[in-house]
Amino acid sequence: MDRDGIVNQLLYFAEQGRIDTPLNPQQFQLIPGVGQGIKTLSSAGFQIVIVSNQPGIAKGQLSRGTFESIRQETRHQLEAEGALLDGEYYCLHHPQAVVSEYREKCDCRKPKPGLILQAAGERSLDIESSFMVGDGLTDVEAGNKAGCHTILIAHLSSLLTETMERKRIHPTYLAEDFSEAVGLILGHKSTIGVDRP
Repeated sequence: MDRDGIVNQLLYFAEQGRIDTPLNPQQFQLIPGVGQGIKTLSSAGFQIVIVSNQPGIAKGQLSRGTFESIRQETRHQLEAEGALLDGEYYCLHHPQAVVSEYREKCDCRKPKPGLILQAAGERSLDIESSFMVGDGLTDVEAGNKAGCHTILIAHLSSLLTETMERKRIHPTYLAEDFSEAVGLILGHKSTIGVDRP
């Protein structure tokens, strides 16, 4: 699953006029229902793995230490709801990074499937029975390229529909929120008898 917009709320930064990821742990806020959804999937035998582009360090928006503090806050808030992550995989690169050591056209930055494939390999996941849950077409494209099922959490608009058609990027399922995505995953699992993602 992606992180920002799926696990936690996105933020509006008025001075820059943009919506973006939290830049410090105090800004991190779980989306209601996500903890329960993760617990439900874990109880059903799924491994819960975050796969996320996080170019904030590369863009000079935060330090590596602050990034790690946000990661700890993510786990802390989930654990407070009884939800655990099995793994976290982050791409810290950006092709136009202002921090030179992170300036790279890598295979781990979604929409490329590198991080998903790495997670599947390291965690012995059956990729064809796995799900990539995200709120952007880059999540869907990465999941499709990796060979897993994809769930796009979004409210359909004519622009999104037109973009999906133009780019030929289609999710396996569409959901309005994480709770609906959990239901789709469990429903899909029951139809094919899969015990693990």
